[in-house]
Amino acid sequence: MLLDQHQRPLRNLRLSVTDRCNLRCSYCMPEAEYVWLPREDILHFEEIERLVDVFTGLGVDKVRLTGGEPLLRRDLPDLVSRIATRPAVRDLALTTNGVLLSAHAQTLRDAGLHRLTVSLDTLRPDRFRDLTRSDELHRVLSGIDAAAPVFPGLKLDTVVIRGVNDDELVELLEFARSRGAELRFIEYMDVGGATHWSMPRVMPRSEILDRLALRYGPPSAIEEHSSAPADRYRLPDGTVFGIISSTTEPFCDDCDRSRLTADGLWYLCLYAARGIDLRGPLRAGASVEDLTGIIRTVWEGRTDRGAENRLAARDRSQLIPVDTLRRDPHLEMHTRGG
Repeated sequence: MLLDQHQRPLRNLRLSVTDRCNLRCSYCMPEAEYVWLPREDILHFEEIERLVDVFTGLGVDKVRLTGGEPLLRRDLPDLVSRIATRPAVRDLALTTNGVLLSAHAQTLRDAGLHRLTVSLDTLRPDRFRDLTRSDELHRVLSGIDAAAPVFPGLKLDTVVIRGVNDDELVELLEFARSRGAELRFIEYMDVGGATHWSMPRVMPRSEILDRLALRYGPPSAIEEHSSAPADRYRLPDGTVFGIISSTTEPFCDDCDRSRLTADGLWYLCLYAARGIDLRGPLRAGASVEDLTGIIRTVWEGRTDRGAENRLAARDRSQLIPVDTLRRDPHLEMHTRGG
């Protein structure tokens, strides 16, 4: 087993297939325009397959396809099928904003996708327009309705922002339950720099639990031994939900995730300022052994504890200046897969 300096294994690869997106969510892509990755730099499916084989050879058994919005990548079900046929990939998942999902849900399932997560931050059309600068909520809801019967255990992710959507916790939980989906509340994170993040806008896990307890009674924690980012809870009526509290209660101790951008930069932490170029060696003809050596050496030297460092920072101001983000698209969250 490949371990880093804190004895964390390399198990979980988040694989971005595009940096493009059809929404402009305020906490992820708040700018109207970005410096997009050059199309000639985007990894081909064959290159992605080769890198997946190298990573699985080092212990990765969970792969999640991300973006940008991954459903914008042409012929994505073909890539899903290619990865799903690999026995080493025990868990193949995808995160989407749901806008294009209704036309793709069954195709993705048929291609071999195991699990699906849809982002859903509000059920109110006017609020959705404010958050995403688009009027596509009806398509997202249609996508969820199409996916729910096809993907048992469908997950819905809600980024909770105080003063924006924190009054919808119960409404969103009821919506998820009515679709047989599991809702996960995510604390507002200060990744990137173009957002208007501030600590007072973060609703911590403790307050989310208190809000739900007022309606349903006290949730009970589900004891699990897992490196998954969400802590799961059960309401008195049996409904299960999760909370990802990486802002106020980081889980760096158990983090086995790394991220590969659509153009082949490998990031060891969501907060990392730089990535390791794998596309260059790959296109220069590096062998499997060469690529394995690069990844092994880098992971064994990994010390990243980005969320903990941010929490400990006395001056928790903007992580990256906006003008810097505009020059380097790799520094914004949508490029490295969230």
